[in-house]
Amino acid sequence: MAYERIGDASLDYVPCRYGASKLLFRGPRRSLSGAYAVFLGGTETYGKFIARPYPALVEARTGLKCVNFGWPNAGVDVFLNDADVLAAASGSAVTVLQVPPAPNMSNRFYRVHPRRNDRFLEASAMLRAIYGEVDFTEFHFTRHMLGRLHDLSPERFALVREELQAAWRARMRLLVDHIAAPVVLLWMSRHPMRGAADVPDIAEDPALVTREMVGEIAPLVHATIDATTSAAAREAGTAGMVFSEFEAPAAAELPNPAAHVEVADKLVAPLTGIVAPE
Repeated sequence: MAYERIGDASLDYVPCRYGASKLLFRGPRRSLSGAYAVFLGGTETYGKFIARPYPALVEARTGLKCVNFGWPNAGVDVFLNDADVLAAASGSAVTVLQVPPAPNMSNRFYRVHPRRNDRFLEASAMLRAIYGEVDFTEFHFTRHMLGRLHDLSPERFALVREELQAAWRARMRLLVDHIAAPVVLLWMSRHPMRGAADVPDIAEDPALVTREMVGEIAPLVHATIDATTSAAAREAGTAGMVFSEFEAPAAAELPNPAAHVEVADKLVAPLTGIVAPE
């Protein structure tokens, strides 16, 4: 089988909290004193099915204390709405921000759960008017809903896509503005950045984010790192990942240890250029 076990157990992510945050991040819990780097991101940064995700690899390579604030399926909203996370990021020597997907945040067309940003809560009157034939109570996840809307009418879906992309631009500017520390923007994906004319697929994370969108945020941050997974890493499949047979389909969609090594390799030089470890 294409999966690994540690006995009969899965990975222990040592979940922990910081301050009064309601979010459980991957541990072990780190002290937020002295010089440290913060990593904000989604499932990839959290390191689901990965024994040593890229923040841990960066720490091992640089000696800089690295605090993993990756949160599964995170959009911009989950970080913007958490004062403790923003305070930790502002107090850091440097914050690495993984480019988030556009669908996982509230906007004029629908609301998402404030912490589980991939969870669809409610369609607005505007979206119900555009898609009058759709029963939105069927949907629980943003990706499922958006896929259905696209299939029903690519023409009408263009309105939804434009709204999500505009909201992403505005929310990303706001998030970067709330972080006092230098920010390094990280593109971590299996596919390279696509131009607006290529219309990035909903299934390709970070969903609906284009090269032009990243380019608009780039002047606001210290550096932008393109860590597109190499063909060699993609060909490694799920080698080295730890998951059950039931979890195999989910694991196959996420970066493997080889991809995490590549991301760490790309980050070491820019981070050490910003701050020297204690």
